[in-house]
Amino acid sequence: MIHVLLLVVCAVAIYLSCEWFVNAIEWLGVRLKVGGMAVGTILAAAGTALPESVVTLMAVLFGSEENGNDIAVGAAMGGPLVVGTIAYAVTGGMLFLRFRRKRAMALAGRQDAPGTDLRDDEGIDTERLARDQVWFLCIFAVKVALGLVAFAIKPWLGLLFLVAYGVYFYKEMTDDGDAASADDLEPLKLRPRAAKPGTLPVVLQTVGSLVVIFAASQVFVEQLEWAGPALGLPAVVVALLLSPIATELPEIMNAIIWVRQGKANLALANISGSMMIQATVPSAIGIGFTTWKFDTPLMLAGFATLASVAYLLWAVRHRSFTATKLLYAGGFYLVFAAGLVLTV
Repeated sequence: MIHVLLLVVCAVAIYLSCEWFVNAIEWLGVRLKVGGMAVGTILAAAGTALPESVVTLMAVLFGSEENGNDIAVGAAMGGPLVVGTIAYAVTGGMLFLRFRRKRAMALAGRQDAPGTDLRDDEGIDTERLARDQVWFLCIFAVKVALGLVAFAIKPWLGLLFLVAYGVYFYKEMTDDGDAASADDLEPLKLRPRAAKPGTLPVVLQTVGSLVVIFAASQVFVEQLEWAGPALGLPAVVVALLLSPIATELPEIMNAIIWVRQGKANLALANISGSMMIQATVPSAIGIGFTTWKFDTPLMLAGFATLASVAYLLWAVRHRSFTATKLLYAGGFYLVFAAGLVLTV
């Protein structure tokens, strides 16, 4: 019973901390004068992708040779899988509910009828989203291919992944789009009466909320590790199927919060930015300091991730980009789960 209670408490703590984090990170974007979309792709993503990078690094530094290798590689592969399937599906589900609410209001005569295409109805920047997905697919395909081969200089190739993220970071931070604006922001929760809060309270709220998110995520993962044996699930199923969901809860919660606030662009930017970090930074650590050799479950995770993002790229470039198409991305995770259970 205590484990279930801790799961609920941690989930609530992560959601409430994400409310504070989202609020602070938008103000941080204003203080740093970065592009509006970089708030999601860089600032928010750097915070929400922290758990996976730390898990990979700690496994390499302090894990045993066998367990450290498994945990590091599992974290590097499980994170992108969950974000590329479940996080997009949750965002699609939230947008679908938002569409239903708008349509109900339109029928009641309180607003105009919404369109079904997210480009028009929510103002989604599909060109930018498609570009991020192309970047991810290219980098992730190389990452998976390296898991199938072994050669002397493979560990050094991890540096190329850091270079790839550096290029992405530079392009996002120097983008000439609209700068982050304070016009539609809620007051900083730490200073609710301040019209324009100073840098110090913004940074304190950002760091403080991240600390709570990280701590609650770690406790959540520990409780899932208990749930695995209790449910009769093998360790590999817990490592690839359940634990990544816990570490990706911040991205999922951020998406829920931003869509609820009518900022679907930021929700999708946070997801694509987090995927770029997870495709590069944890991979660089794993490739550089582990054998980076994939077994069947890891290959299933890699192929499911590639298939989901390729499908989403098709959906973005299709003449009708809808919430339902985003929602269907969750099906790739279900296919992976079924394949994993059948192969272990």
